[in-house]
Amino acid sequence: MALTKEQKSAIIKEYQVDSNDTGSVEVQVALLTYEINELNEHLHVHPKDFHSKRGLFMKIGHRRSLLKYLRENDVARYQALIQKLGLRR
Repeated sequence: MALTKEQKSAIIKEYQVDSNDTGSVEVQVALLTYEINELNEHLHVHPKDFHSKRGLFMKIGHRRSLLKYLRENDVARYQALIQKLGLRR
């Protein structure tokens, strides 16, 4: 299911760095994490949906590269984000 405007704005408000922030790394990773979780639930119901599986892998790769960028530039923000999102790293 697609991300609605209300859900997207709620995620942005929760993870934004300042009041005008809509595209920081934290916001992008949080949005991707939500979409990854939704796709993962979809694939449990529809295991042969290979097009969605490819989209899932692309989103995971994008999130991984954003997290790598954040880890290399600001370790404290990286640690806080993965703690807040509950990621394994």
